[in-house]
Amino acid sequence: MNKNRLFNLKRPHQFFGLGFGTGLAPKAPGTFGTFAALPFIFMTMYYPLWLQIVFAVVISVFGIWACGKTADDLGVHDHPAIVWDEVAGYYITMIGAALSWQSLLVGFLLFRFFDIVKPGPIRMLDKRVHGGFGIMADDVLAGIFSLICLQALIKVGLLPF
Repeated sequence: MNKNRLFNLKRPHQFFGLGFGTGLAPKAPGTFGTFAALPFIFMTMYYPLWLQIVFAVVISVFGIWACGKTADDLGVHDHPAIVWDEVAGYYITMIGAALSWQSLLVGFLLFRFFDIVKPGPIRMLDKRVHGGFGIMADDVLAGIFSLICLQALIKVGLLPF
């Protein structure tokens, strides 16, 4: 059976679960999916911190449903094309950061590092938690780790803000 027949961007949960189609990139779908967070980051960059946090919670909870339902459609727990978790993780990374090309780049690199390497508790979540919650949990935690590192770099003056 042709795997592409399983993908249907007309189904709302797949449209979002597949990161508006960015997860269908033939190489590095997670990296392309991470870029799908940029419109949300730009849209909310001037919101108060509390509202950015609420937005992060909303897109993460929504992702549990979208990713879980998409995984069910595809018959694979965490198919590489499912990238809404990357959208949420990178958005979390950028909460409260003054936006510049430097902060976006460093945040992106930090998030991709934690998402790919999956140190300690991130790896544990990835292996032990399943369903939509499991798909989202490790990337949300990678986003939190990246947020902490990015804010520390800003605080000590290694990023210019």
